[in-house]
Amino acid sequence: MSIDGLPPLRDVIERHGLQAKKALGQNFLLDLNLTGKIARSAGDLTNATVIEVGPGPGGLTRALLSNGAHRVVAIERDERCLAALAEVSAHYPGRLEVISGDALKTDFAALASAAAGNGGPVRIVANLPYNIGTELLIRWLTVPDWPPFYASMTLMFQREVAQRIVAAPGSDAYGRLGVLAGWRTQARIAFDVPPQAFTPPPKVTSSVVHLEPRATPLPADVKKLGRVTEAAFGQRRKMLRQSVKSLGGEALLERASIDPTRRAETLSVEEFVRLTNAG
Repeated sequence: MSIDGLPPLRDVIERHGLQAKKALGQNFLLDLNLTGKIARSAGDLTNATVIEVGPGPGGLTRALLSNGAHRVVAIERDERCLAALAEVSAHYPGRLEVISGDALKTDFAALASAAAGNGGPVRIVANLPYNIGTELLIRWLTVPDWPPFYASMTLMFQREVAQRIVAAPGSDAYGRLGVLAGWRTQARIAFDVPPQAFTPPPKVTSSVVHLEPRATPLPADVKKLGRVTEAAFGQRRKMLRQSVKSLGGEALLERASIDPTRRAETLSVEEFVRLTNAG
């Protein structure tokens, strides 16, 4: 099956010998209906520059381009995939730039600034490698400049991680990730993806999460908020007076007008901001 005149992904993988590497967190998404659905979930791509991490053999890359992305900048660490991606680039002249490198060492703000010469929005869309997905999301949520360099993020995670991103206070999934995502973005799960859609199939269901930056999040120092949430949820079963002891304990909680006997998972995003600003 092909949506764009290029060979089916299974043929591409076989021809280039692209067996997914567990060490790189790779699970290739071959269902072109699903890659198209992810691309459409990202919103209007017509004038957008899309940053993609871990394109692999290029299934999602192809969907983004065939759904009208003005330009795609794809960062791929696995050099085995570069030849397959070069074929996609040749099929869409001038619209795909492939960067061979490590996403964890990439300055995304600088990349976006250089890439978005057309003046359109920058959107991050990726089937993220499982082993770096959470770390990348936290980096993107805690960029120093806000509004950020991206207009939206549409990202694939293991379902458990996706539930943590969109979790509300009081739920078991609510933690540091939910606070950071809730503070600066509006996040929702767009849809689930079953294991059999991937090669090789992971042991868990995946979910696509769409995040849009809030124009004016509550003011707080991003590094301080990170420290507060890390301390609070590092001992989530303990009362706050104990878990944030190293940050000021009861005196800090009193300044923030928060009951020291409460636990971290009961605090709203607004209360975490208040706690941060009281430090």
